Amino acid sequence: MKRDLIVHTKEFTHFHFCCGLGGGKQGFNAAQPQVGNMAATLRCIGGIDVDPAAIRDFDNAGPGRPGTVMDLFTRAQYTAFHGKEPPTGWREVGAADIRRAAGNESPNIVFISSPCKGASGLLSESLSKTAKYQALNELTLRCIWLMVEAWADNPVDLIVFENVPRLATRGRRLLDQINQLLQQFGYAVAETTHDCGEIGGLAQSRKRFLLVARHMEKVPPFLYEPEKKRLRAVGEVLGRMPFPGDEAGGPMHRIPRLQWKTWVRLAFVEAGSDWRSLNRLAVEDGHLSEYLILPERSHDYLGVNAWNHHTGAVSGRGTPTTGAYSVADPRMDTQAEYSQYGVMPWMDTSGVISAQSAPGGGKYSVADPRPPAGPLFSKYAVTRWDKRTGTVIGGDDQGAYAVADPRSSTGFEGAGKYLVTPFEDAAGTVIAGSTTGQGAFAVADPRSGINSRVKGDAYLTGGHYGVLPWYGQSGAVSASAGYDNGRWSVADPRIDAVPALPAQNEKTVAIIRALDGTWHRPFTTLELAALQSLIDPSEHWSADAQTQREIDEHKRRTGASAFPMLDGTNDSAHRERIGNAVPKLAAQAIGEVMGTTLLLAAAGETFTLSAMPIWVQPVAIAIASSQGSTL
Repeated sequence: MKRDLIVHTKEFTHFHFCCGLGGGKQGFNAAQPQVGNMAATLRCIGGIDVDPAAIRDFDNAGPGRPGTVMDLFTRAQYTAFHGKEPPTGWREVGAADIRRAAGNESPNIVFISSPCKGASGLLSESLSKTAKYQALNELTLRCIWLMVEAWADNPVDLIVFENVPRLATRGRRLLDQINQLLQQFGYAVAETTHDCGEIGGLAQSRKRFLLVARHMEKVPPFLYEPEKKRLRAVGEVLGRMPFPGDEAGGPMHRIPRLQWKTWVRLAFVEAGSDWRSLNRLAVEDGHLSEYLILPERSHDYLGVNAWNHHTGAVSGRGTPTTGAYSVADPRMDTQAEYSQYGVMPWMDTSGVISAQSAPGGGKYSVADPRPPAGPLFSKYAVTRWDKRTGTVIGGDDQGAYAVADPRSSTGFEGAGKYLVTPFEDAAGTVIAGSTTGQGAFAVADPRSGINSRVKGDAYLTGGHYGVLPWYGQSGAVSASAGYDNGRWSVADPRIDAVPALPAQNEKTVAIIRALDGTWHRPFTTLELAALQSLIDPSEHWSADAQTQREIDEHKRRTGASAFPMLDGTNDSAHRERIGNAVPKLAAQAIGEVMGTTLLLAAAGETFTLSAMPIWVQPVAIAIASSQGSTL
């Protein structure tokens, strides 16, 4: 007789330091660990962050205790970071404040994601050593100390501490203190690195430093690493979203307005490369010499129809520049050929003199071999230095009233308009109108060339103006992600046409068909959130009309927003919080292996076999040996 499996459910709790907008909370809440007939749910009992907007996002990121706005700095750290004393009423928080933020509950899991700017590779080595960024790095130790003090009587079972990989070198002093502190409180500790993209199955590669600790007395079983998944292509995620600018995506899904020249640069960056692609272009006088950019009003812009082919539909804008509205006419009469701005040879006969016999109306100009002589009127002519001028009249712009003066480099030295001073020379007098058009107020600076970039230069390898292929993966989404400071643009094959060419510095949203036939454009803010797995496109939009109606009806009933939104309207603040967030799917993978370990501990298990690496293996082996086991 077959019997149904009875599943026993157990609840574990999690708490978050420096919680941000709640990516870790979302992931842990979604985790579904199960061992045999035991399953677990993970409940959030709160989070702490200094940013009120981030806490509002945290509260909207799913069920759980509301977050708490709290500054975790000590007074000395606050002064070092901000460069001034704290305001009146500010005070250092203590262990009791942490317990209150958790509703006076004891968490099974604590997730710490302290600020990483001080250890980021985007920050120079010298700047990272300043008091400001050292204070920021010290929050790592501060969070650990507050945690162990807050729950000293009932230690946290499992701890996850994540940061940028460079913390292992730039923050070595602090990590050594953290290890010692945790070991004193009975924890087995392991320092590793992982790729959030691989453990979460994301469309970005996001390598992070990870410190994992388990309380050896409360949690005897080993803690295994999550299973690795394949990295997806950015197109797999973005292709499930509305087209950028579509109202269905909301205000976070709009394309940034960039200068026209920036769009041109992005179009000429090879997909998968960055600004260094532009070095291969031939540029003369600031213009591309090998390419011509034209507005594409239709697919047959300036198109010409064959004489024996039919034409397309004749539209209301049927002009040569709007489609194939020209014809290759074989009935050409060479004698009666219409030649606008035509110039007749001196020895040829003229065509018929018409009523419109002007230079722009036909061959009504002549190549005259006779050099002008006498007082021939010459508008804007230049008189030679050794010749006399003509009569001086009232209209001094009507004849040869300019002179070819050979003294321009002697008698007026330093006053030349648009001159460039050599790098090793002294400048002329600095005057009130010191601009490039007023004298030699430009310099030939040899230090600005691309060739001056050397190994170790962050700009050289930062991927500035980088464009990702549609089927490639994104790098880690950073808090400062912008089209000009990394690989934050994508070669989008879903291209359309644009009506006109704007001015160079005009800010616009442009669609330029790049050399590979795609649209090289920046990621929208909402797309960055999707790459971080903070939103799931399939929960908001569907290619299937029936499914989309069901999604819309569910939103109507529940009062949910028609599109994903973060708190406030500041796009830069949204992008910063998204870049600082822990990817939801990566946090979910970590939450599931931790939940599994806690289930085993609750069942009294002390060992389980797994093909996955053990996060705390060195200490785990020592524990097993002390218990008389052999591995």
